[in-house]
Amino acid sequence: MKTVGNDLYAVRCTWMRGGTSKAAFFHASDLPTDPAQRDQLLLAAMGTDALQRDGIGGGQPLTTKIAIISSSVQPEADVDYLFGQVVLGEHRIDYSPTCGNILSAVAPFAIEAGLVDIAGEETAVRIYMVNTKSFCVAKVNTAQQRVNYLGVTAISGVPGTGAAVELVFSDVAGSSCGSLYPTGNHLDEFDGVGVTCIDNGMPVVVMKAADLGVSGYETPAELDANALLKSRIESIRLQAGAKMNLGDVTNKVVPKMTLIAAAKEGGVISTRTFIPKKCHDAIGVLGAASVATACHHEGTICAEFLQSNSSDGNGVYSIEHPTGEFTIRIIDQPNQPMQVALIRTARPLFTGSVLIPKND
Repeated sequence: MKTVGNDLYAVRCTWMRGGTSKAAFFHASDLPTDPAQRDQLLLAAMGTDALQRDGIGGGQPLTTKIAIISSSVQPEADVDYLFGQVVLGEHRIDYSPTCGNILSAVAPFAIEAGLVDIAGEETAVRIYMVNTKSFCVAKVNTAQQRVNYLGVTAISGVPGTGAAVELVFSDVAGSSCGSLYPTGNHLDEFDGVGVTCIDNGMPVVVMKAADLGVSGYETPAELDANALLKSRIESIRLQAGAKMNLGDVTNKVVPKMTLIAAAKEGGVISTRTFIPKKCHDAIGVLGAASVATACHHEGTICAEFLQSNSSDGNGVYSIEHPTGEFTIRIIDQPNQPMQVALIRTARPLFTGSVLIPKND
């Protein structure tokens, strides 16, 4: 760390959009090795009050994320990706989940940082997701021996278009909970509400919106204003979290809570997701993967809403959310680990140093 003036540290940082989220990217080598000291520094960089007035965080969950990147010691990976979710107003960072949106920016960052060499027109970067102890291969456009950010791929929730980043997840089933259906059932019941508890890269509890007294087509703001609904969802979350092998989830950001209804825009299902106490404007990458997997299997809470369902082992599922849709491809072949493939875009927004008070 460099000193600026007499009372500020300068730490290398790149602010990046990955999918529909934004995060501060750090080199692990620039941060303290002691976790408590590292988190104190990161919180000072991001800002600790609810609006993050004295930091670079965006004041809401999708824009107050952290990615810590390093070369990997794992033989199956090129880089390690540790994700941190700053919990607004609570002066702490939650490392229990990973983030698939921010994951889409990891490979471009790693290549630009010199951690991975360009390998032709397309470079595949093998990423170890430290939080969930699982792997992903990210494929990046590197024509003309450079990372290309401009392209024709559009994703819901992001203006314009960009270069596609393909993410392929292998064997992420149960990455946080130990198994794909961690309760041992495709259907469970909490507080009289039927649910499917699933973890295909992200722990999610899937519920019918109608069973909770709403349509499932409300805006996120309308759902956030429904105090009774949120209280019921939180009660279910606390019970389901324990049954999903996550322990006491009171202070965790998992499991995510997804309300479902029949699709309205040509997809397979419509969703409203709480992450976990605020309704998401969209749906997370791995959350969408878990919901798509529930659609892929028979006997889940999703069954009655599915009008069409791929059965060839390469099912494509369009998961609708408040600001668009998310297309997930489930590759489920005999005697092979289940794979999930999806497309995102990403780009750096600024690179330089974040300044941190020495007394923090």
